Amino acid sequence: MASVEYVRRFSRTERALHWVHASAFLVLLGSGLVLYVPKLSEAVARRPLIKDVHVYTAISWLAAIALIVLLGDRRGLRRTLRELDVYDRDDRLWLRRVRVPQGRFNAGQKVNAMLTASFAVLFAVSGGLLWLGERDTRFRFASTVLLHDGLMYVSLLLLLGHLYLAVIHPATRHALRGMTVGTVRRDWAAAHHRKWEP
Repeated sequence: MASVEYVRRFSRTERALHWVHASAFLVLLGSGLVLYVPKLSEAVARRPLIKDVHVYTAISWLAAIALIVLLGDRRGLRRTLRELDVYDRDDRLWLRRVRVPQGRFNAGQKVNAMLTASFAVLFAVSGGLLWLGERDTRFRFASTVLLHDGLMYVSLLLLLGHLYLAVIHPATRHALRGMTVGTVRRDWAAAHHRKWEP
């Protein structure tokens, strides 16, 4: 029986960024839903505590991301950012459901990364404005709550799609290994990311 060969797909810094973002997002989503849904808010009955959890998780998330970027492999992160930022002809075809070779990230993963980063910035800005608005009415804007809530709905849909592909869908769930231990099977990488040369 031939031995299985594994290749490195994600560095420790990339994995740390992913899991810090994912865990903070889940806590923020849970606490945000308790604050947003009246029945949940009544069931928990400790709204000020949940609001504190929500705010301090957001602050901790920002600090942890900054620390990882500061102390982690910045050169590797810049390389990853360049990979995520470049959309070539194959990426555009892939998004139109044409089966073409992909690099380390397929076009769907690039779009997901772009949306996730954009939403993180918008969540931070709108959440900061909501927090400031409770203390000073000059920071209250009519659309801030609408933006924050709308982001939550769209982010929830993205999360469900991401979890389906990472945990359930047979063709893609092996990718979860890359985000947990850093490596994937070479044959899987060749089948799904042919343009990537590990």
